[in-house]
Amino acid sequence: MALDDELINKVTWKIPNALALVGSRSDDDWNAMTTSWITQVAQEPVLIGVGVDKEAVTHRLIADGGAFSVNLWDATNTRPFVKFSKPANKDGMALNGWSIEEGTTGVPIFTDAIAWMDCELRQSIDCGSHTFFIGELVDAGINNDEARPASMSDTRMKYGGTRRGH
Repeated sequence: MALDDELINKVTWKIPNALALVGSRSDDDWNAMTTSWITQVAQEPVLIGVGVDKEAVTHRLIADGGAFSVNLWDATNTRPFVKFSKPANKDGMALNGWSIEEGTTGVPIFTDAIAWMDCELRQSIDCGSHTFFIGELVDAGINNDEARPASMSDTRMKYGGTRRGH
C-alpha cells in the first residue's frame, strides 16, 4: 500500500490523544490554544512536552515567555476546544469568556479545567513544522478528580498526519 497523505492521516488520527488547552503568556500578551500533542517525557524532574505549530501565536508566547500551562477539560464539555482554535481574546481575567487565574509562572490557568499543570520551559526541539516544547512541572492542581479528561475521540476534530492542502 502506498504511503500517501490520506493513509498517513487515517493512521495518525487513530493515535489516542488527550485534548487540552495550552496557556501561554509573554508580558501583557495572553493566549490559549487547543492541542492534542501532549505527553509526559520524564519523572525526575517531571517534564511535560507539547508540540506547537511554529505559525501559532502560542509558539511565540511560549518561546518568549518561557512557560506554558496544560489545562485538562471534562470530556462531557468539549465546547471550549472549538473556541480556542484561533488566537484568544482576553477580557479582564478571562480568555474567550472562560475564567483564568495567573499561574506560578504567570501563564493562564483555567478555573474550569478539571486538572492543570504549570510548566517552566526547559528545552525546545525543532521538529520541522512544529516545535516540541519541554517544560518542568512547577505547579499543578485538580479541580474535579472524578471527571474523565477529554480526548480527541470525544470530538469530531482531527489533527495530525499531513498538513491539509499539501
